[in-house]
Amino acid sequence: MSGHSKWATTKHKKAIVDAKRGKLFAKLIKNVEVAARTGGADPVGNPTLYDAVQTAKKASVPNDNIDRAIKRGAGLEAGGADWQHITYEGYGPAGVAFLIECLTDNRNRAAMEVRTAMSRNGGTMADPGSVSYLFNRKGVVIVPSAGLDEDDVLLAVLDAGADEVNNLGDSFEVVSEAADLVAVRTALQQARIDYDSAEVSFLPSVQVELDEQSAARVFRLIDALEDCDDVQNVWANFDVSDEVMASVG
Repeated sequence: MSGHSKWATTKHKKAIVDAKRGKLFAKLIKNVEVAARTGGADPVGNPTLYDAVQTAKKASVPNDNIDRAIKRGAGLEAGGADWQHITYEGYGPAGVAFLIECLTDNRNRAAMEVRTAMSRNGGTMADPGSVSYLFNRKGVVIVPSAGLDEDDVLLAVLDAGADEVNNLGDSFEVVSEAADLVAVRTALQQARIDYDSAEVSFLPSVQVELDEQSAARVFRLIDALEDCDDVQNVWANFDVSDEVMASVG
């Protein structure tokens, strides 16, 4: 899964500084608000909120925006929306499987946006369950590799339930069962190892190797989906070599 992971990590870092910064901020704020609504306004007793806040701060979301989102979610301030999680499934170019997670206050709008993005970019929608079996729900922590080697990270997380540590070049990807995510993140903190993000993700069990042409089409579809206001996350079971990534840009 290294090619896909490298691509996702690179794209996440780029998104922080590119023209979609405002859209990224909005998605991170939604996560904070929903986490506060689900588990309360105290990050100490609400690990999901803690991780959502940390991810937002790493992306330079202003603290005032984060605080207001927590208050809206906890019902301490007016204006909170009735956010609903919806996951759509589909196929993209070259038979790549897609899981598309939406967080929306309008199910009809979300469905229309996703269908339009798929149909205009070589994708097709699929029935529930026809794609999700190709993915495993995992905890994923991204750790900057500066000043660290793989053994440092392994030693810190081995007893906390981590399954593997993947070297992505300028970062390490620590994979665990979703239920062990908080323990792994806490173990890194106790070892004084900084991390960029800690979240539950869906990692593919089977991958489709893409050539340059197919990769460009798949990336175009992902961009179209991520540009939808209601789409929070897009997972796809492709793999790309470093050479293909470099040529596609």
